[in-house]
Amino acid sequence: MRLNRFLMSPTYYGGNRIRGQTGFMIESSVVVRTRSWIVLCLGRLLGGLLGLLTIGSPAAVAADCPGHPDALGTSRTLIVDPGAHPRIGTMQYRETLPLKDHEVVLTFDDGPLPKYSNQVLQILADECIKATFFIIGEQAKANPEGVRKLVAAGHTVGTHSMNHPLTFDRMPLDKAETQINGGIEWTSAAMSDPSKLAPFFRIPGLMRAEGVENLLISRGIQVWSADFPADDWRHVSSDRVYQLAMQRLEAKGKGILLLHDIQPRTVAALPKIIRDLKARGYRIVHVVPATADLPATPTTPVEWLLHPPTETTPIARWPAVPNFVFAQTKTLPAPALADLNARTEHQALLPRKTMALADVAATLPVPGRDLFAIPEGSVEVLLSTTLSRRAATRLAMAAETPRAAKSKAGKSHAPRTARAAHVTPKHAAEANGTAPKSTALKSTVPRPTRVASLKKRAP
Repeated sequence: MRLNRFLMSPTYYGGNRIRGQTGFMIESSVVVRTRSWIVLCLGRLLGGLLGLLTIGSPAAVAADCPGHPDALGTSRTLIVDPGAHPRIGTMQYRETLPLKDHEVVLTFDDGPLPKYSNQVLQILADECIKATFFIIGEQAKANPEGVRKLVAAGHTVGTHSMNHPLTFDRMPLDKAETQINGGIEWTSAAMSDPSKLAPFFRIPGLMRAEGVENLLISRGIQVWSADFPADDWRHVSSDRVYQLAMQRLEAKGKGILLLHDIQPRTVAALPKIIRDLKARGYRIVHVVPATADLPATPTTPVEWLLHPPTETTPIARWPAVPNFVFAQTKTLPAPALADLNARTEHQALLPRKTMALADVAATLPVPGRDLFAIPEGSVEVLLSTTLSRRAATRLAMAAETPRAAKSKAGKSHAPRTARAAHVTPKHAAEANGTAPKSTALKSTVPRPTRVASLKKRAP
């Protein structure tokens, strides 16, 4: 029988798909040949036991699809705490949903619009897929029945402002709050049970602003972006929507897909997207908010990253230097020398000789300015110039070794020595300050220096 074959398949037990957190499918080849009610009981018992063995999130559940045995289904339900992870979607934020490889979350914006939203709802129902819808308040006001259909089908319903303004990034905060409140009020009013409204919000056009995000987070509302769009709001063909969705999903391997249930191109592209997801081994994840009776799925912080770093992947940049918060900003006074030896029981930090010199230096008087004054025209001033240093050097050489210079130089050096001796009295007079002014002026003019030629003389 068809029911028995379905129940005995390795994927389903009692109408539930069994998949643990590690992603391994538990199979069985047991053939049950008893009454149908025994098979159902055994299937549900086995499903409960396997659910206890899984670690982390609840056991993955796929809805039973009567008449659609090849449906893609919903692999598991992910329960999130909006307060723990207030911003998700790597198109704008660091974190995204803690999905495993080849897991996808379908999201739809701007509905409900009966002409197209009902078709999207039917396509998802045929494939037993659960998605997340972000409702506009005006659409909920005009079509409350469409909101109730979404809730009745088991989809997650969030909000998308009152009338979808594309100015949230520059809108005053009070107007942004009015838009947020209007969308929440009309969407919850359309529901038979307002508690079914999820605290999820997507900013229209993804025009994020820090003030708006902080306002939403302070109210316990999770801000949703996306991991990749299909550009179905643009004037493109349905084939292009399908291509962009699959190309961008393949590039990232998993994530949140952004679609719109008010576009005819989305209605045409959605069956092809689902068909390719199934052919390439992707799985659908349904996201619901945590409540007091429904705790969040246990996760680790690294799972909320799209591509968590591993130990084999080198870090491309140094971690940021933390900003330290100082309790006091008052500047402390510089310690005095006496503070270093304030306590007698401690040994002095400086040697005794150094301490003694420091004490003496503290008692010496400040030198006067006259101590550093040098009289104008003195020998010290003359020696400070290059020409005077040369003259002093010649005087010293002439006074110390006049005879040695004659014996070594011979007759050829006699004129040079005589010339040096002839210059000596003039410089001596200049040093004593007795030479005439004209002579002193001539002596201060530097003579050109003759450089010996390096050209080799011909033999």
